Amino acid sequence: MASTLLVAGLAGCTSDDGDSGGDGGTIVIGADLNNSSTVDAAYGRALQLRIDQVNASGRLGDRKLELRTQDNRADVATSLRNISAFADDPSVAAIVAGSCDPCAVSAAKTINDKKIPTIALAASDEVAQPVTERPYVFKLGPNSADSAATMVTELRRLKVPNASILHTDDYYGRGGDKALEAELTKAGIPVIGTSSVKPAATDITQAVGTLLDGQPAALLVLAGPEQSALAAKSAKAAGFTGRVFFDAAAASDMFIPNDEAAATNNTTMVFTQILAVDDVIATTPAKAARKQWFRDYISRYGGYSGVASFAADAVDLIAAAVVRVGGNREQIRTIVETSQVDGLSGPIRLTPANHSGLMPQALTLLVARAGRWRLAS
Repeated sequence: MASTLLVAGLAGCTSDDGDSGGDGGTIVIGADLNNSSTVDAAYGRALQLRIDQVNASGRLGDRKLELRTQDNRADVATSLRNISAFADDPSVAAIVAGSCDPCAVSAAKTINDKKIPTIALAASDEVAQPVTERPYVFKLGPNSADSAATMVTELRRLKVPNASILHTDDYYGRGGDKALEAELTKAGIPVIGTSSVKPAATDITQAVGTLLDGQPAALLVLAGPEQSALAAKSAKAAGFTGRVFFDAAAASDMFIPNDEAAATNNTTMVFTQILAVDDVIATTPAKAARKQWFRDYISRYGGYSGVASFAADAVDLIAAAVVRVGGNREQIRTIVETSQVDGLSGPIRLTPANHSGLMPQALTLLVARAGRWRLAS
């Protein structure tokens, strides 16, 4: 079953006016990914699966999509070369950029100068903001303000008296910390400690210990999957009995590795329903599509990664435009910029004033139970 997004997008009129993209038969999506990243590996798998599904559906007529991936090694200069090469290749209609925040931010000017539509899957809000400086860049994934609001609403419900924050020292972590502290202030929940860690740090015991010295009622972690797991393990080893919260950047596989399961048990994470979609009843076509995607991904790869839906939605946005205008980059950009669909990740609303379109309604709370993520309620 195709997603609601793809069905809606492919139902539009078709036009070959200004078609580019090689011979018009094969239209390439370029992917700038870090081959050493578990998150980007999931993005790559999801991109290929969704492209295969789009091609098999026949909805593109005599066209087909092709994925072309380049390794950026999480290096800004390498990423810029990759993106420039994609942009200079007329067969490439659009680019999907992976989890490297500084790569996507640094490439914005080149993307705009070369006028190639790019959908970034990085976590930082700066990837797509300000829109006036990033007309060709779009973002799929939770926004910091929405993630913070969802987390703080739950903290208020639980009547948590105070909290400490651990975040990565990068675009995403600093932006997330700012948004979270603003929400906590509005809610009247004191922040009694804040600490940052380098994004690649493999030992964060001292940072976690310093925060726990203040005896917070909750530890709020804004970090990627590996560091979030390290934070939970460090907190457990230190005897912390308060609540642990992850924001959406911590999302990884549906099943939690055995060496992390005990430490993360009962941890709450802000994310979309897709990571626990088998707990969801398919009461709408969009929910049915998400459950089917979940099963298809597991069938091919043997497990499910929460971030996969963002990559699949990126393909669907591009495919919905391609069926109407072929590989015409400018028209693809225009169509993506006004997309309003129920994607695999949740409702997506992109506008000329908002290029980061995952709606706050897409976010929910998940809880780690018995080694996997489940819906909190």
